[in-house]
Amino acid sequence: MNKKVVGIICAAAVLCAAGGAAAVHFLGRGGEEAGGAVAYVDTVASWTGQGSGLGMVNRFSGVIESQETWSVNQNPEVEVEEIHVEVGDEVKEGDPLFTYNIEKYESDLRQAEIDLERMENEEDSLEKTIASLEKEKKKASSSEQANYTVQIQEQELQLKQKALDIQTKQLDIDKLKDNIEHATVTSGLTGVVKSINKNAGSSYGQEDNSFITVMRTGALRVKGSVNEQNIGDLSEGDAMLVHSRVDDQVWHGTITGIDLENRESSRNYYDSDGAQSSSYPFYVNLDDGEGLMLGQHVYLEVDLGQETEAAEEGLWLDEYLIDETDPAKPFVWADEGGKLKKREIVLGERREELMQVQVLSGLALTDSIAVPDETLKEGMKTAPMAEMYAAMEEGGMMEEGMPEEGMMEEGMVEEGGMMEGEAVMEEAEGAPVPAGIVPVFRFA
Repeated sequence: MNKKVVGIICAAAVLCAAGGAAAVHFLGRGGEEAGGAVAYVDTVASWTGQGSGLGMVNRFSGVIESQETWSVNQNPEVEVEEIHVEVGDEVKEGDPLFTYNIEKYESDLRQAEIDLERMENEEDSLEKTIASLEKEKKKASSSEQANYTVQIQEQELQLKQKALDIQTKQLDIDKLKDNIEHATVTSGLTGVVKSINKNAGSSYGQEDNSFITVMRTGALRVKGSVNEQNIGDLSEGDAMLVHSRVDDQVWHGTITGIDLENRESSRNYYDSDGAQSSSYPFYVNLDDGEGLMLGQHVYLEVDLGQETEAAEEGLWLDEYLIDETDPAKPFVWADEGGKLKKREIVLGERREELMQVQVLSGLALTDSIAVPDETLKEGMKTAPMAEMYAAMEEGGMMEEGMPEEGMMEEGMVEEGGMMEGEAVMEEAEGAPVPAGIVPVFRFA
């Protein structure tokens, strides 16, 4: 195999391992080794993403959280005297969370009341001055009338300003009295104390700066994380599948929001060119969260119909794994006792958007199959695909695990790691590309 081909394989493998926007499967389809031809196979479970193999649709990490939270900010000008709760405590709506030290409130209130009394006295003095000028104006000569009119207008403007100052000061006093009366802040909902930020007010940036946050118990949602390179795959309103990480349980939900304003600073990645790549949170409301726990980690994927109702018969297989040269007799290349054999299967419905077909009978998840290829023949020896990779590495086909510069076909890998077009594997220096080592690009 020439170096250009090796570079293509290595580059795609690196992209696959990095979890880029394109999921890349390398499908071994019959190789050559000493002693005869070998067909490389993998289980149906792996091909369909139901086993340890890679799935067909991008998956995103997520964590279960409360569907509703309530937060309260601390007044940075007033000291907190006592915090009545700890993280993890269950609280009811109206339960005390923390209490301010009201000494400053009381001091400010006394000063505000003194200021108000002074303003009211000044207002009274202005009213008396205006009344006095009005009397003098009546007794004044016609030549002095204009002067009195100007003085009266100036006093009236001062009176209006003083009335506004009194109104503002009264509002300040009412707020201070309310702060004293409600010096103990209570919870706005029934739930669990999620966080207490004792440094609230001193943090800057886009992080949550709430003093205490309470999560409502009962209603759950999923907070997912999507990289900027994959964010175009998601839209508000998309139906989503939520997979357990420990078993086969699946829940259904809908994307209710994608938060582009709050980059997840702890989830940064780097592209192949070294540029930083950020991730953003998105939220999925669950149709039914039974069996899920707060803080549980899950996988999410867009629901494109890959999950059907439990009562549906058969399994769904990608069309390229089935030989339909004769539509009346579709078959797969199956491993039977270490030998390759054509196995006829019965097909059902099709999912055109996913390029999948329903297999009603003739195949099970535990069966191993190869990708149809003109080089395959019945009776060929079979081997697990893992052996193909091991043989490639032992034979020096992968040099230091990374492609050399210039090994990739122009146009195969575009900026940002996305793959477009078809990969072309060339023959060079009289060394043919081994049959069956064909890269197949799958787009999520």
